[in-house]
Amino acid sequence: MPRYALLILPAFNRVYGESSVRLTRSELAVFGARALRGEVLGSEETTIGGVPYVTFETAEPLTQPDISLLSNLSSVYAIFGIEGELLRPLRMQSLDRLSSDLITIQKYAGKTNEHFTKLLLNVTVLASDRGLGGERLSVFDPLCGRGTTLNQALMYGYDAYGIDVDVKDFEAYTGFIKTWLRNKRLKHTAETVPVRRERALVGRRLNITFGLSKEAVKAGDVQHLTMVNADTLKSREFFKPRSFDVLVTDAPYGVQHGSKGGSGLSRSPLELLRQAVPVWAELLRPGGAMGISWNTYGGKSADLAEILTGAGLQVMDYPDFEHWVDQAIVRDIIVARKPA
Repeated sequence: MPRYALLILPAFNRVYGESSVRLTRSELAVFGARALRGEVLGSEETTIGGVPYVTFETAEPLTQPDISLLSNLSSVYAIFGIEGELLRPLRMQSLDRLSSDLITIQKYAGKTNEHFTKLLLNVTVLASDRGLGGERLSVFDPLCGRGTTLNQALMYGYDAYGIDVDVKDFEAYTGFIKTWLRNKRLKHTAETVPVRRERALVGRRLNITFGLSKEAVKAGDVQHLTMVNADTLKSREFFKPRSFDVLVTDAPYGVQHGSKGGSGLSRSPLELLRQAVPVWAELLRPGGAMGISWNTYGGKSADLAEILTGAGLQVMDYPDFEHWVDQAIVRDIIVARKPA
């Protein structure tokens, strides 16, 4: 049977790097079940020349479209076909269409690991009816912070939308993305406007449209980015029902976090999710998917599954994504789809 090897990208975060091989195997299993034409017949960690690889077999040889899909695995640096004792490099062709510093240049305390953000987006998109490539999706992060998920969505050529209650995060991301677009000399428009209801200020909205070139903009080949500074529980006030193909978010990890927009939620991430998930589910299109990462010390997967099913979503069977972050955080993923 055909055998292949994935060279794992070194992680700047040592702790995440220690989990990256196992997480790559779990991510590969999702790709095999949801995207590849041929079946993945299991995988294992293999050391080749002193370097860790993930090796696997398939029922039939990978096609170039399969290899292009696998090029988007979150921690993969190179893909090889195994021929005896030799490795034959295969041509990678990822979805990325922007400079990688869009993802890496921001440095701040509490930033989610970029590899993990990409993993969460990948497995959530694969749970939807849309597929990972070939279509411009609308991605929504309802707890977007300083925009790591938004940036990864833009990298893939998707439209990105987010909401966050923290004023400092909104201002920091606004300043960053405007500067980045100017430095890259991408044709764009950007505006920050107040949002009012009955003359009262209820939030601020950043609206950006950009294209890779002047010619692309003239042809209508543009991406859209919107970030709202407001309480996530009020998302319906800013976005219409059935607006998004995919919803991806990293839930608050600690008891000090929560929704600060007058909702009184501050004790547990589960309390926020119980009220927020039904609101978020209304924003998903039929056939769309919702992916949430959370700290298992703040709630069990069964608790989150109950919240998701109560909102009319179908929880996917996505095992083996739990991993240690630090003494107070063990992170896991849960993904659910909205019936078509």
